Amino acid sequence: MLPLSRPRVIDQSKILRAAEVVVMRDGAARLTLDAVALEAGISKASVIYDYGTKQALIKAVIERRIKAEEDKVEQAVQGLGNIADVRIRGRIAATAEAPAGDAQSVALNLCAALAQDAELRCLLQESYSRELAAIAQTSSQPRSALLAFLALEGLRSLEFLSIHSWPEPERSQILQEIGALVAPSSQASAL
Repeated sequence: MLPLSRPRVIDQSKILRAAEVVVMRDGAARLTLDAVALEAGISKASVIYDYGTKQALIKAVIERRIKAEEDKVEQAVQGLGNIADVRIRGRIAATAEAPAGDAQSVALNLCAALAQDAELRCLLQESYSRELAAIAQTSSQPRSALLAFLALEGLRSLEFLSIHSWPEPERSQILQEIGALVAPSSQASAL
């Protein structure tokens, strides 16, 4: 007896990696299902089967990037253990390493898609809302944690958008000073 369906052989992460390469190379506006299929070495039909439209594929790339960032922060939070202000401190720790060139390029090229599509912006808005709520719930000084978050996001935005980056050790010093916004003055020197 023959099987009724073929087993899945195309890894969705391969398609999403290919889509990111196309976004980096050509920009989100020029992303096509054909270009992604060519980059992944698969048929266009396979891309259509998994994502259907260019918009759905861009959405999946954004969701993948958001999840990777959320996982990075969560790993940093877990690594800190049970400390005061753990969420904002975890976010600061997760930012210790400057963004890689590919992350910057994908973020920069996806900005146009985000600017033009409210549904795509909702993905980021929801992620930030969850993060801000978690920071507020775990902070001894929620207002100070919010200010630290805003400073951190300013730094990250300038870096991700390739507007400005700081050399080491200045970047580390900036992160330490952002951390001092959260810490009571007696703990600030321990950061």
